Amino acid sequence: MSVDGFLQRLRSEGRIVVVGASLAGLRAAETLRAEGFTGTLTLIGDEPYEPYDRPPLSKQVLLGRASAEHTALPRRRAIDAEWRLGVPATGLDMAAKRVRLADGDEVPYDRLLIATGVRARPWPNEAEAGLDGVFVLRTRDDAVALQRRLAEEPRRVFVIGAGFTGSEIASACHERGLPVTVAERGDAPLVGALGGVVGRVAAELQREHGVDLRTGVMVTRLEGDSAGRVRAAHLSDGSEVEADVVVVSLGATRNTEWLAGSGLGAGPRGIACDAGCRAFDIRGIVTDDIFVAGDVARSPHPLFGYQFLSLEHWGNAVSQAEIAAHNMLSDSVDRRPHMWVPAFWSSQFGVSIKSVGVPSMGTEILIAQGALAERRFTGVYGYQGRVIGAVTFDQTRWLEFYQHLIETTAPFPPPFPTVDRRSDGQRPLPADFPDPSVPTHGPTVTLSGYSPADRRITFTPGRH
Repeated sequence: MSVDGFLQRLRSEGRIVVVGASLAGLRAAETLRAEGFTGTLTLIGDEPYEPYDRPPLSKQVLLGRASAEHTALPRRRAIDAEWRLGVPATGLDMAAKRVRLADGDEVPYDRLLIATGVRARPWPNEAEAGLDGVFVLRTRDDAVALQRRLAEEPRRVFVIGAGFTGSEIASACHERGLPVTVAERGDAPLVGALGGVVGRVAAELQREHGVDLRTGVMVTRLEGDSAGRVRAAHLSDGSEVEADVVVVSLGATRNTEWLAGSGLGAGPRGIACDAGCRAFDIRGIVTDDIFVAGDVARSPHPLFGYQFLSLEHWGNAVSQAEIAAHNMLSDSVDRRPHMWVPAFWSSQFGVSIKSVGVPSMGTEILIAQGALAERRFTGVYGYQGRVIGAVTFDQTRWLEFYQHLIETTAPFPPPFPTVDRRSDGQRPLPADFPDPSVPTHGPTVTLSGYSPADRRITFTPGRH
């Protein structure tokens, strides 16, 4: 069958399966139907709910201003799909083109989209993680459970990790009038995403709002009482913090375990794919019937040195899903690259924080507008002489301008004066990101290569 003939049959009567029934999966399904796909469409999700919006979970839901039931994502159009919800995928047979499910069923496909996203990284000690009062926050059920416990007005909430989610949880606790302690292994909140210069501003912001912020420390142990409820957290500096709610906010783990042994290029850092969202197999050969989108995808980006980027951003999930769906139904000459410029936003302690580009690649930062002391500024990040990212604190209106500088690979520092340039912006500063090669806490042994537990692969040259 010719390529044109295959695509025509695929569009009219093919079978497309989407594994991952969240934002990326839904938007991909809508795009498939919008582009004329009339075949069988199946969405598989491990949660029992239809797609919902995650950003409100750490904000409005924790504050009790919205219920988790009201976070369902709006539908752009009807998708006429078979929903397989509450049943996780457990395996993939690439040769037979079938997805295996936890209930023993198998779902055949002609083309497959993987959008399984990420999950919250749990506290590593299972016994301590199982104490009553220890939470993570990623899913709708997580948010409901944590909100209920916060509504009981605990004596103190202890947050492990001061990234964006941890900081938003601390902000929500502050707004609810709850005492909160945050422990962060780095020198400041948000330091991994925005660097030390901006992180120090975030630290001042938290402390001025009454947060008991502990930086440069790690949590060594969670202690429970005789009833199995968490009682206290022990820190590496020898201190102890009594708390009856602990929220573990240590980042995310990509949901790729179900692909082990499938032959797909999937691992802890995500699923590698090309700019057209086609997945690579374990040999580095691009597949033509398996696509990837959303938080679980890793794809090269020409604006950022063709590095494989994995972006846990709401807008990226939408954009990549739309591109993947379009390409699934298109001939090679009509396919599009995914070149979305990363963007992120957060609201905490009354401040709107937004970023564009990849600030964490920056080696320098210039406060181009406003002042750090006023917590109202625009920071521009530079890397190898060009603008690579920008962040605003309550100055959102300037972000589009700096996105244009990123997209046009403008020189850094910008060779022109800017409105509201203050003394902070007379010269670039070191962005002060932690060195990822240097352990900042905890481990006495660092694996710099393969884990001894990793399975190796054997390459057997084919005979031709």
